Amino acid sequence: MSSENKSLNQSKGRGPMGGGPMGGGPMGGMGGPKAKDFKGSIGKLADYMKEFKIRLLFVFLFAVGSTIFSIVGPKILGNVTTEIFEGLVEKVSGTGGIDFERIGKILLVLLGLYVISSIFSLIQGFIMTDISQKVTFRLRKNISEKINRMPMNYFDKTTHGEVLSRVTNDVETLNMSLNQSVQQIITSTTMIIGVLAMMLSISFTMTLVAVLTLPVSMGLIMFIMKKSQKYFKEQQEYLGHVNGQVEEVFSGHNIVKVFNGEVKVIEDFNKANDTLYKTAWKSQFLSGMMHPIMMFVGNLGYVAVAIMGGYLTVKKSIEVGDIQSFIQYVRNFNQPIAQLAQVSNQLQQTAAAAERVFEFLEEEEEEASIFNPVSTENIDSRVEFKHVKFGYDPEKTIIKDFSAKIEPGQKIAIVGPTGAGKTTIVKLLMRFYDINEGSIFIDGNNIRDFNRGELRQIFGMVLQDTWLFNGTIMENIRYGKESATDQEVIEAARAAHAHHFISTLPDGYQMVLNEEASNVSQGQKQLLTIARAILADPKILILDEATSSVDTRTEIRIQKAMDNLMHGRTSFIIAHRLSTIRDADLILVMKDGDIIEQGNHENLISENGFYASLYNSQFEM
Repeated sequence: MSSENKSLNQSKGRGPMGGGPMGGGPMGGMGGPKAKDFKGSIGKLADYMKEFKIRLLFVFLFAVGSTIFSIVGPKILGNVTTEIFEGLVEKVSGTGGIDFERIGKILLVLLGLYVISSIFSLIQGFIMTDISQKVTFRLRKNISEKINRMPMNYFDKTTHGEVLSRVTNDVETLNMSLNQSVQQIITSTTMIIGVLAMMLSISFTMTLVAVLTLPVSMGLIMFIMKKSQKYFKEQQEYLGHVNGQVEEVFSGHNIVKVFNGEVKVIEDFNKANDTLYKTAWKSQFLSGMMHPIMMFVGNLGYVAVAIMGGYLTVKKSIEVGDIQSFIQYVRNFNQPIAQLAQVSNQLQQTAAAAERVFEFLEEEEEEASIFNPVSTENIDSRVEFKHVKFGYDPEKTIIKDFSAKIEPGQKIAIVGPTGAGKTTIVKLLMRFYDINEGSIFIDGNNIRDFNRGELRQIFGMVLQDTWLFNGTIMENIRYGKESATDQEVIEAARAAHAHHFISTLPDGYQMVLNEEASNVSQGQKQLLTIARAILADPKILILDEATSSVDTRTEIRIQKAMDNLMHGRTSFIIAHRLSTIRDADLILVMKDGDIIEQGNHENLISENGFYASLYNSQFEM
């Protein structure tokens, strides 16, 4: 990566949602950020789940069935209590006794109902888990595919951690919510309606007493939720800050060590962590108050119900067992209301996560194909830039008026100070970005007339920052041409002067490179990327500071490998080390986005201009 790329990356701000496991908000009562368009986001999620409507219908039916069977239980249990009470009264009065056979039959019926309820609950849980996993699988797949279709300028204004959080945190939030909230809404709603009906069937008066306690508890809960919401938002924000800081420090851990920055890092972390602690403490404390408050109000309701039940029993309006059943129903009535309050909180977070995911999926994509594109077959690799103007920000032009002609097979060096626009030129050539004005031609065809994917197939790149993935050396080299045979891979490695060092490794070509490829040296990594480019056999080659981070001896080996790679190909070489490009056919000297000098090395030195000044400055002591 050139210094331009580095400065561009360094200028990016870190979003509030860092990548990694710490970035996501926990479920279960946590407020989280609210969606800007709650209804629209939930609607899009519902549309996304349309293909599962039959299975969702079964989830609904089994959830309702499970709830109904469990609702009937307290009423039957009340009958058992009444049977025992009346039997005891008869036994004391000498007129009869407890009918254990009848009680046994009632309990068997009750056991059967609970078993059926559990089976229905397991079935609907299994179906809903399958739906949620398939939905999240599709979302992750669509996001992954979308990333490859996004224009490069999107990643200039969006941090990698922000994109990563869509795949991990937001999708996982949706997964948990779909798995929990949908079932909870169905069962809680059914429970409230069913329990209310059963309570009314026992006593209207007692039901009225029980329901009157609800506004009190709900009012207190809404008050606490309103107070705690801002702390939950702050907690989510500072969770992202802490996560981002940890990610940043770990990625630059060696720099922190070199400059003895541990004390400053710890101070910054402690400051963010302290704020996170305070907001988390307040939010969790307030959230934790909801349960005891509901318990307190609920207990007051039980006392009122018991008093009223005793009064009605004395008047022979209800049976003793009905009081027990009613108290159980009151408990079952309060619980789903609390669960719905919690689900409403989860739905806010679900809508926010869905909004972020669908916002990304609906981002404008890079135009991948066009009607009747120019074929890349038999490309002769003649390149021409005509009055090209470009800026990453439309308000700030960095390539002001760039024109150049490159013949097939020429070796073109692009030199100039940091920020001159060297790397930007090759990015424009490969259509990572579209120019603001002017034209770029390959063999007389405007690059806009090629399909982007086909256009990029004619290019090969070797960068300063080598990219190798976790896999064998054979797999890493074959990445340049998936269909290549093992022998073709080995021949490419020979041409790149990499075969010798590969043969000395423990497992040779089958040695697995670790995540950072730290089990091979920087120079060896560079040789592997050159071998990959040789195997790809591109028509146009781009070398961006390919030797700037290696020692002189390794540079000589890499230079020989690159000579093999560049032979017969149009090559663009971006270099700060001017001694490496003296044999270039054409040197383009850039400054402030313009070509100010061009020619071969000897001509430019003899002109004693800007290039000569740059060249000589590298040898001054």
